[in-house]
Amino acid sequence: MTEEVKAEHTLTEHTHGGSDCTHQTVQHGDHVDYLHDGHRHAAHDDHYDEHDDPAEHTLQDHRHGGDDCTHETVQHGDHTDYVHDGHRHAEHGDHYDEH
Repeated sequence: MTEEVKAEHTLTEHTHGGSDCTHQTVQHGDHVDYLHDGHRHAAHDDHYDEHDDPAEHTLQDHRHGGDDCTHETVQHGDHTDYVHDGHRHAEHGDHYDEH
């Protein structure tokens, strides 16, 4: 199983979007990512998910969870991440998010 990559701070250390938050925001589908220190991430349950790089393939290239998918799965809150080539990602709208 691949180790989960988390932001360098936690929700208890800094809450993005709060009155003291000055980080730049980017709308990312149904949520907002926060930019700083060369990366972007979004709150997910009790931690932040990294959302830096797009997956190397698209939903049109390969659909995870289908009959031909042999990638390892990891439950991640309310969805499933798929592990391969040293990374994890999950379907999000019309693309995959890196986790």
